[in-house]
Order: sequence, then structure tokens, then C-alpha cells
Amino acid sequence: MTIALVRRPSPRLAEGIVTHIDRQPVDASLAAAQWDAYVATLRSRGWVVREVPALESAPDSVFIEDAVVMYRDVAIITRPGDDIRKPETAAVETTLRDMGCRIERIVAPATMDGGDVLKVGETIYVGLGGRTNQAGVRQFSHIVQPLGATVVTVPVTKVLHLKSAVTALPDGTIIGWDAAVDDPSVFGNYRSMPEESGAHVVILDDATLLMAADAPHSAELLRSLGYRVVCVDISEYEKLEGCVTCLSVRMRHH
Repeated sequence: MTIALVRRPSPRLAEGIVTHIDRQPVDASLAAAQWDAYVATLRSRGWVVREVPALESAPDSVFIEDAVVMYRDVAIITRPGDDIRKPETAAVETTLRDMGCRIERIVAPATMDGGDVLKVGETIYVGLGGRTNQAGVRQFSHIVQPLGATVVTVPVTKVLHLKSAVTALPDGTIIGWDAAVDDPSVFGNYRSMPEESGAHVVILDDATLLMAADAPHSAELLRSLGYRVVCVDISEYEKLEGCVTCLSVRMRHH
């Protein structure tokens, strides 16, 4: 069974943090409709959607991926790098505990955002520099290495999170937007994408990818490699440096 954890956008979404881009006005009603369509797409592909209670006081709480990293059946509750976001983890932890997950935590002085963590089989790339610090990488490694994972630290200086720059295809190829990637050579099998949003995919199943609607050339490229590509419009989240990966936590039960 595949479960997607999601969280409704806060009415204060437009106040979300922006770091590497200029602030633009966010259309709250359009954002709500886009979130509904994103969730409906996951459901239509057979995912079981679980909602974490919304946190209206936290503008960025819709970006639930940052609050927890799942590895096997362990939920690693993060400690977000921006203090404004630290309250987002509490309800995520409660929901996952209720679901029967084993809980581990990143604790001070460490910081980690889930958006900095890219899992590719037994290899876990962790972005260092934006929202995740050296202590965060160290604590995370202590949790996942006994579970069989190898942690590879990757510098992140040009974008908010590692997954703002790169994600992975089902075959393990790392796809990236070159302008956002500090050092492509750290990834064994790297493919450059023609658009920024083209570097962001959610693997729906071995043959199907979810991506943003504003990267048509990348969608064509991925289709030419044999993948089915499902596109969703997430324009309002992109204004806040969000992408398709940030809006859910994907849990695949082994």
C-alpha cells in the first residue's frame, strides 16, 4: 500500500517564506483549488491520502515534506531550519505515531528540512547549506545507517532545498536543473533537464511520474524515455519556492 501524507494550505499561505526569488502575490483560492487537484491526482493513481490537521498559524505548513523524512517504517521528525516553521512538526509526528510508525527525531542544535533529503534506493542524498546543517546530517546518518542506508552529503547554495535542484527517476537517474545544481558530479547517473520544474518529479509508480504543468519540454523528454507523465498546475506554490515533491510525504510500505 502506498500512502501520501498531505496538509491543507493555511489561509496565511501568501505569507510563506521566500529566500532565492522575489515575492509575488499568491492567489489563495487558486492555491486551494490546485491543492485539491494535486490530492485528487494522487488518489486517482491508487494512493491512500492521509491528511495531517491543518495549522492555520503556519504559512508554509502545506509543504509537509519538510516536517518528516520516511525511511522504511521509521518516521524521522525534522527540526526545520527556519524557526517560523518549527511548530509544523508536532501534528505530523502525532499522525505518524497514530499510524504505527517508529518515531525518531532530529534535535537541537541540528536542523533539517525534508526537502533536503533525496532517497534513491539505499542511497540517501542530503543537501547541506540551506536549511539543513552539519549536525542535522550527522544525526540523520546515525538514524538511517543502521537501517542499511548510505548517506551522501551534497552542497546546496543556489536554491532553497536539494530537491529544488534535483529529484530521481524510478531507474535511479538523478534529474536536475543545471543552474540550481552546485556539483552534478556527486551524482552517479545525472541527466540535465531543459526547464527548472522539469527537475521535480514525484514517482507515482514505476512507470508514472507527476510533475508541474509548466515544463512541457521536460515532460516530452520524460515521455520519450518511456514514462507516463501526469501534470498538475502548482503555480501558486512555485511562487513560494514549492514544487510537486513538497506537497506530500510518500510512504511505501515494504
